[in-house]
Amino acid sequence: MPDLLLLCEYPTLNGGERSMLSTLAALAAARFKPAVIGPVEGPLADELRRREIEIVPFSIGDAAGRRRSQATLREELAELLRRRRPDLLHANSLSMGRLAGPVAADLGLPSIAHLRDIVRLSSQAMADLNCHTRLLAVSRATREFHVGRGLAGEKTHVLHNGVDIEQFRPRSKTGYLHRQLGIPAEARLVGTIGQICLRKGQDVLVSAAVSLAAQLPDVHYLIVGRRFSEKEESRQFEDDLKTAAGDSLAGRLHLLGVRDDVPTLLSELTMLVHPARQEPLGRVLLEAAAAGVPVIATDVGGTREIFPPQSRTARLIRPDNAEELAEAIGELASDASLGQQLASSARRRVEEAFDVRQAAAGLVEHYREVRS
Repeated sequence: MPDLLLLCEYPTLNGGERSMLSTLAALAAARFKPAVIGPVEGPLADELRRREIEIVPFSIGDAAGRRRSQATLREELAELLRRRRPDLLHANSLSMGRLAGPVAADLGLPSIAHLRDIVRLSSQAMADLNCHTRLLAVSRATREFHVGRGLAGEKTHVLHNGVDIEQFRPRSKTGYLHRQLGIPAEARLVGTIGQICLRKGQDVLVSAAVSLAAQLPDVHYLIVGRRFSEKEESRQFEDDLKTAAGDSLAGRLHLLGVRDDVPTLLSELTMLVHPARQEPLGRVLLEAAAAGVPVIATDVGGTREIFPPQSRTARLIRPDNAEELAEAIGELASDASLGQQLASSARRRVEEAFDVRQAAAGLVEHYREVRS
């Protein structure tokens, strides 16, 4: 049984971690023995223990929470890999891919780095990533962005994330969120889900909501997620969301933080709005589509790979455009049949192209090819 080590950076459960977790059962069924190198405390570690997955302790931060130097981290990772002698190393993020690339190459260890971000990289970062045996991009947009800036095209393959279409499925509304929030049962819920940050564009949604406040007085807006960055500009961004809502949305903007009920929460929404300024391949878009929720999303990154423009599976709009977003929300709010049509088409699209079983089978095939 091949020994597989998955290298993770953060203790949190965001899109990259959830995508990795969704493949573990299939990896075990394919007779890989996965273990995770990463933090031993936090939501990710809790979930790994629940699944009885071994955790190999590794932390990028020191006791004061500061990131340790790249040289120190590579030395520690190399020693860990020498002791463990795995058959394959899979770095689950771009950052961990950069860290691990030269280490794996020096040890002659077959390795993969997962590219889950569209960000500009230095020439040294590209060289570090190119040390891997293979690179996996979550979308064609992600691959094209990085290959166009120096990533090795012959090593870089596209593997779309998948979603569990049984866990995320259409459900009847129960009203439990209305009861939790103490809002009228007839109120309609427009939600966005993701880390609170400039890239996710929650400020654009708030601006659109303010402009619609009088037109749609029964609509409540939910922001699901939290801010992880402690930078001053990130704190200010979150504060500005509340300020921008002002009196117009008094009692109708709800910041819910991190939730563990997203599969059922999605079905309580009238629509999901994803106003991201950049998005390699939004996991929440796959989840919402699988759950049969109408989606409005910005046409950025890999989003049109989920929702091809002519497929009538979602309403795609330009990024950073509150006026266009408000128009789209108003359109779906006034035409329930259009929302249902988009939702039904999106569910079929996910069933055909983004079932997690397909993604897991593709990953297993990459593992086998890299080891051969």
